[in-house]
Amino acid sequence: MTSDCFDLLGEARRPWLDTDALKARFLQLSSTSHPDRFHEASLEVRAAAGEHFATLNHAFQTLVDPKERLLHLLVLERGCPPRDIQRIPPGTMDLFVDIGQTCRESDSFLGAATPGLSPLVRVQRLRDARMWVQRLQGLQAQVGQKREEWLKAAQALDEHWIPTKQDPPVQKPLDRLEEIYRGLSYVARWSDQLQQRVADLLSVG
Repeated sequence: MTSDCFDLLGEARRPWLDTDALKARFLQLSSTSHPDRFHEASLEVRAAAGEHFATLNHAFQTLVDPKERLLHLLVLERGCPPRDIQRIPPGTMDLFVDIGQTCRESDSFLGAATPGLSPLVRVQRLRDARMWVQRLQGLQAQVGQKREEWLKAAQALDEHWIPTKQDPPVQKPLDRLEEIYRGLSYVARWSDQLQQRVADLLSVG
């Protein structure tokens, strides 16, 4: 059974949280079980305190990350993780295609390296590498903008998440929540892919 990270940190189940307030609450709750306080305690007490601290820390790390928070919320509300995570989020197909193509082309450039290049060819290769870095960084900026859009969508969704007293109660927009989660998952994946290739290109020498 999935532990409720919201409950562990005394937070309501909702898509958007004040991360500064969340951090303050975590520090307050975890202060009594921090390992530094139990150097002279018995092995059992140290183990129990360490386990409690690790549980609170896991809950905090889950909720402070917007993508992980939405995934956790979906699992709590539906009882299972999303099943359609591979479906491309709406409005991102062009970016998806551009990233895929640019990554494949930059990989081909990186894979074409051979030892013993002449100084002239090496200089040209360095120039080409910088060009690829610029292209990838441009895509990274677009990914960052898309991430901000999804974060704003999560914040907007939060305004409709407060339980109502209507009879029957209004259903929570779980489909929209899953869509935002998929969006954040894709931008995180794209960001990692682009960042790795930028690092590889910067090492070209």
